[in-house]
Amino acid sequence: MKNAVFYIALFFTTAVNAQSVVDVSILSRDAELLSTDANWQTISTDGVCSSGTPFQFYSRTLSTADSLLIFFNGGGACWTGEACDLSSEPFVHSPFADMPENNPANDQGIFSFDNPENPFADYNMLFIPYCTGDVFIGGGEHNYSYNNTEGQHIQLTTHHSGYQNSIDTLDWIYEQFTSPERIVVAGSSAGAIGSSFYAGFVAEHYPDIPVTLIADGAGAYASPSLPLVYKAWNTESILPAWPEYKGKNNDNLSFEDFYIASEHHNSNLTMAQYNAAEDEVQEMFTELLGDDPKDFDLTQRLLNNYQKIESEVDTFYSYTAGGQVHTILRSDNFYDYQVEGVRFVDWVKAIIEGREVKDISCVNEAEGCQQAPPSSR
Repeated sequence: MKNAVFYIALFFTTAVNAQSVVDVSILSRDAELLSTDANWQTISTDGVCSSGTPFQFYSRTLSTADSLLIFFNGGGACWTGEACDLSSEPFVHSPFADMPENNPANDQGIFSFDNPENPFADYNMLFIPYCTGDVFIGGGEHNYSYNNTEGQHIQLTTHHSGYQNSIDTLDWIYEQFTSPERIVVAGSSAGAIGSSFYAGFVAEHYPDIPVTLIADGAGAYASPSLPLVYKAWNTESILPAWPEYKGKNNDNLSFEDFYIASEHHNSNLTMAQYNAAEDEVQEMFTELLGDDPKDFDLTQRLLNNYQKIESEVDTFYSYTAGGQVHTILRSDNFYDYQVEGVRFVDWVKAIIEGREVKDISCVNEAEGCQQAPPSSR
């Protein structure tokens, strides 16, 4: 368990330590457009991140664009006082909206606009940073209480405001983009979970427009400990009043329910999911949830989760690569990786264009799922 916490922390420690002293007095900003680089504009909001610092998001608007991409970023999660407390080390979530990991200008993959193979190069884009520790499905403040390693009693309030930040961002999007021809909702890691939830909201708002979900790197979470996480985030409080969520609460909700409810509620929604079969980050977070590594196999859990969704949904497709590399949309592996002779970029292009695709899996490769897929270049 300690090793899992340590290695996950390596993803965040450098950026977070530079901002470990946080001025939480600046909690409200007027909605204004702030310049960043040539591609992106930063939009400030009245929303807050986990420690109360300001929430912001990024917009890329092209005068010639007819299509829209809404991207939910990743960056860990926390559901205990020890993990959510920024004064404790290590901690396992990205806590600031303006940290480098939350800036799309620092990403590659689908954000490499000069790559001629990028299917999203001519899209309007919204990039939603992740800084609330709740995979975008938190219902508000949570008061944590715990004893630290020195025996001190610690009390802290964490703003699990992922829902409110997301809804406010979507409202802004709805005002700015009234009738796009095509919409893709995507997310990596924590953002893959958030995007599967909010894709249903987007499809409901644009009922006559085709909407595609591309969820990247969060398909193996089916832990019996999830009710503890939902209770910390009060996720049941944010579920929409759809018949598809009737009877669902913090005790019986699953991440797969987001796919099932979103698709059943919207006839214009197609959903796809990417995972690496030996994903080291999903493996570690599953251990952090309390699952004994001897009691689960990540590849099998992925397959079980796929089957749960597919048993309920007609328009769900999966692409399972081999190896341990976590997520693909923000990496140039997006263009290079291929499984069963099918490059991931080509598979995504086909889905968003409404062409027929099949499920792709390293299970069908001669070397199996332990080896990363080959580069096509």
